[in-house]
Amino acid sequence: MRDMALFVMMLALLWMAWRKPWVGVVGLALLGAMHPQSYGGEWMSQFPVYRLLFLVTCVGVMADYWRTRQFPRPFWDWRLAVLVLLFAHFALTTHFAVLPDTARDRLIEVSMLVPPLLLTIWLADSREKLHYLIVATAAGIALVALKGGYWAVMTGFADRVYGPPGSQIGGNNEFAVALAMTIPLLVLWLRQTHDHALRWTLIAAIALCYVAALTSWSRGGLVSLAAMSAFLVWNSKQKYLAVLLVAAGVGVAMVNLPEKWHARMETLSSYQDDASFQGRQAAWRQGLSYLQRDPWTGSGFEGWRAVTVKFSSRGEPSTLDWHSAYIEMLAEHGIPGLILWGTVLAGTMIGLTRMIGRGRRRSEPWLVDYGAMLRAALVAYAVGGLTLGITYWELLFQLLGYSWIALRLAAAPCETRGQAVAAGAR
Repeated sequence: MRDMALFVMMLALLWMAWRKPWVGVVGLALLGAMHPQSYGGEWMSQFPVYRLLFLVTCVGVMADYWRTRQFPRPFWDWRLAVLVLLFAHFALTTHFAVLPDTARDRLIEVSMLVPPLLLTIWLADSREKLHYLIVATAAGIALVALKGGYWAVMTGFADRVYGPPGSQIGGNNEFAVALAMTIPLLVLWLRQTHDHALRWTLIAAIALCYVAALTSWSRGGLVSLAAMSAFLVWNSKQKYLAVLLVAAGVGVAMVNLPEKWHARMETLSSYQDDASFQGRQAAWRQGLSYLQRDPWTGSGFEGWRAVTVKFSSRGEPSTLDWHSAYIEMLAEHGIPGLILWGTVLAGTMIGLTRMIGRGRRRSEPWLVDYGAMLRAALVAYAVGGLTLGITYWELLFQLLGYSWIALRLAAAPCETRGQAVAAGAR
């Protein structure tokens, strides 16, 4: 039954992508966030839904051009140029990788994130289309959080909440950070709607996302959630009310969460003695030690498989990955890789900060809202990446794309933005 429902959903998305290609990229955002095929049976879970929708969307673009003779305007941004340089460096580090075959397969996998990103920033040329993209991503993850939050409440917060099986956010730690990145998108959606029923639904979704994130029992997720919440309060239009709501939420959580949860979170203050943190430290030392041998190209993709085995013979434990997006980028792609990757991420957040200032000077609230919420989502990623190997996340690429679209629209003259909004429904 679930397979049939997913199949019908897929056919509907394919038809809409054929009719209006920009709807196809909205469908890609929804599938990338929700990963619904993970909940299907054996047949549907193996079906390449995402790739098929991407191909149909591309064909729809060509067919639309054939019908109208109007091709979408090309888009360029200096951060996109840096991203191109980053992937060129990825190709170089793959050539010199410790495990060339494994690195080559991983390079192909990571490179598959770029075509949907380019298609998205190409087709989403109006505020309305950007709004639907953000709604699709927020709704996709919020629906998963609804399931997890309900389970948490029903079990008395005693069991961990996980993300969609087999996805990049399937683990409890990853899912907690993904929820921290999603909450600002839901807040942005809340600020953009005036329908009372929808507003109350979004408020409930935001609350359930907090519940699901806390019930993931992820310490890194808790820190990411706290950093994101601080940015939400700072950018709130009613800061005192926001502080009261956060305080009330913390109080409710402290009362209802079990003692084991409190004991686990208390290890944050004594992280030096925690076995899990010591394992992460060992992975970081291994990565940084290898970097001293090859600071320019690093070990290549998946280099930890060889590097940690070598170091484990010296008495340090072998690890499952680098346990940090920053160490992962530095160890696998050297100093140039970290600089390029950091430039893309930091450059986007700086651009959003400038966008907020521009919105306040021009008295355009949408610039402030989009800039503040997208920046808060990227802050949640940047903090979560300190202790998680989430360097090549699809959700990160989605948020970068949305940020670049927002920056493009913000930089356009007022009359051009008005025309773009009017053309958004086409």
